[in-house]
Amino acid sequence: MRHWRQATALVAALALGVTGCGRDDGGPGPGGPAAGGAVAEGKATGEITVWAMGAEGEKLKALADDFTRDNPGAKVTVTAFPFDAAHDKLATAIAGRQTPDVSMMGSTWMGEFAKTGALDPTPPGLFDRAAFFPGAWDTTVVDDTSYGVPWYVETRLIYHRTDLAAKAGVGKPANWQELTAFAKGLKQTGGAKWGISLQPGGTGAWQSFLPFAWQAGADVLADGKFTLDTPQMRTALEYYASFFRQGLAPGQVAPGAQESGFISGDIGAFVSGPWHMSILREQGGAALEGKWDVAPMPREQAGTSFIGGADLVVYRDTDNRDTAWKFVRYLTSPAAQQKLYDLVGSLPAVTATWQSGKLADDPLLKAFGAQLADAKSPPAMATWEQVADVIDDGIERVVRGVTDPATATREMQAKASAIGTGS
Repeated sequence: MRHWRQATALVAALALGVTGCGRDDGGPGPGGPAAGGAVAEGKATGEITVWAMGAEGEKLKALADDFTRDNPGAKVTVTAFPFDAAHDKLATAIAGRQTPDVSMMGSTWMGEFAKTGALDPTPPGLFDRAAFFPGAWDTTVVDDTSYGVPWYVETRLIYHRTDLAAKAGVGKPANWQELTAFAKGLKQTGGAKWGISLQPGGTGAWQSFLPFAWQAGADVLADGKFTLDTPQMRTALEYYASFFRQGLAPGQVAPGAQESGFISGDIGAFVSGPWHMSILREQGGAALEGKWDVAPMPREQAGTSFIGGADLVVYRDTDNRDTAWKFVRYLTSPAAQQKLYDLVGSLPAVTATWQSGKLADDPLLKAFGAQLADAKSPPAMATWEQVADVIDDGIERVVRGVTDPATATREMQAKASAIGTGS
């Protein structure tokens, strides 16, 4: 957390510094056309550098090789580095105007980095936004301007023990009332120690809580102003905390305890993303096979879940803007999206890729694909990480019984308003 706060402060300082250098007036490097302009037709040429993180970064060269095979006049140099180093590395590169031509970027970082003026607006007409999951495309939009393209996505579903659910006589919950009954059944009759595991607070708790807020009809922002103290937000926070108050969810979960508890049957359900499919298969082995499933998020006014993942951006200082955007266009083609999934299991941001193969046939993957149609992320803003800290703190205070939902949402609203959106 300390690392992240320092990095956020660094970007804020960079935004001022970059503005002072006149980046908004400077445009792209000497070899590129005006920022946000059209990209030329024809084969890509010349060299570009690309930065990417994690497993996607490690396998990106295979995709770059395909691109250069189709564009023999182009060269793509890939630099891969760990996620933990990504934010500071990108921030430092922007400060020194030593950015790559293209980089992968966490979807919740878009508002923060777009405000530095370092990102090239997405060229009009080069991408069909309707080809992407709507919530994924929205992560690229800052103040009504798109600054990138979704690369891969993830969303959250309810993992649950089907054997315990069968013992309890409960089916997949369709709404909040049924989710509460589901958790009670798993605990009281199914034999689980905890009916469901939800993050009780701390860094990133907003990712667990906001889907319930969206389901209740609440939102973070409306007309440029925070809306964290609405009746809908209070209802969502009260409902979220009810699992802890009723003893259905543990107030503390050590790292790794959620997985081991689910495998042992102590935890009947939890909310998480697609990466847990492989974790449960690896750690649960044959003994867990056939004993778990996923369910969509419950529906109240909506059945919305969280959407995360990564976007691809082109920097305004690039000397080879045309090839940079052509490489991004290639990476978001259905064929390249399929190959990325085959290489590392990252879920495609392009909906067409979900129409065939394992993504269309595997029932668990299909469930994630269906949820992605109703998934969203918080609004892209420069100050999001600071606002997220406020929400995390409010969640934890209510879950711990330190304060009530009405007081917590008032405090969240006041603190977030004092921080502002950075616009």
